[in-house]
Amino acid sequence: MKKVLITGCLGQIGSELTMRLRADNGTDSVIATDIRRIAGNEVIESGPFEILDVTDKDKMMDIAREYEVDTIIHLAALLSAVAEEKPQLAWNLNMGGLVNALEVARELHLKFFTPSSIGSFGPGTPAENTPQDTLQRPTTMYGVTKVSGELLCDYYFQKFGVDTRGVRFPGLISYKTLPGGGTTDYAVDIYYEALKNKSYTSFIGKGTHMDMMYMPDAIDAIIKLMNADPKRLVHRNAFNITAMSFEPEQIAASIRKFIPDFELKYDVDPARQAIADSWPDSLDASCARNEWDFDPQYDLDRMTKDMLEKLTKKLENDTVVRH
Repeated sequence: MKKVLITGCLGQIGSELTMRLRADNGTDSVIATDIRRIAGNEVIESGPFEILDVTDKDKMMDIAREYEVDTIIHLAALLSAVAEEKPQLAWNLNMGGLVNALEVARELHLKFFTPSSIGSFGPGTPAENTPQDTLQRPTTMYGVTKVSGELLCDYYFQKFGVDTRGVRFPGLISYKTLPGGGTTDYAVDIYYEALKNKSYTSFIGKGTHMDMMYMPDAIDAIIKLMNADPKRLVHRNAFNITAMSFEPEQIAASIRKFIPDFELKYDVDPARQAIADSWPDSLDASCARNEWDFDPQYDLDRMTKDMLEKLTKKLENDTVVRH
């Protein structure tokens, strides 16, 4: 990856991946794109940025040609909870944008990455240690688009030789960007509220296990997979990856190691709970480990310590700026 076009650069993954790749490879190594511009945003201000609606294939093609990119990292999509509220928009954006990005990669002979998700599984999938290759019958529009995307990326590799690669992300936790409409967002919100109010009301019910990963491990995974020897990639797309699996009481217990009087309450959101219940409790990531040396560094307590330290500084800085 010498010159990368990233779609959805202002999202949770895109904002951190853009800055990491620019730090590693140079300011001009990443052409960041999103459907909107935010004044003063570091992603926009730190290097090349273009407004892009991913449903506009011609504009995407023009940008890729103008900057002579060799890789597309396609992140633009509606997330699970938002997609359930707007299923037609989710299909048009998630699938229309993906087809356009794959077509640009095909025509210009580019490497390609797009993420799938734990949401690509459904209630019929084995819930414990979910295999890499297993039944996928999701019951959400988000999941439907993710399964379709996995198959489409396999098709473009097999039919056209496009160097497509991808992972199935679990819930991602980050201190840098606010949640964006995902079912696992409670695991980000809880840290903010622990510092602000020493209390959090979870919209996900007690005992609901979901796989999670801290954002630094997620960014490392993308970079490691994109740099992997293609001869080792048996699966190539939609690798299961995970770092930890926990339920709300466990993350609360981890927080109490640093904030002893933290209180966890519940007000379950039936819609998001139904989505969470349809997903596996834990994933088998052995294929990713064997084929491209996936190796996450953060467990729950290490992540909690880092989240609380980084968020404390962020909230202090935000207070200073407001005053």
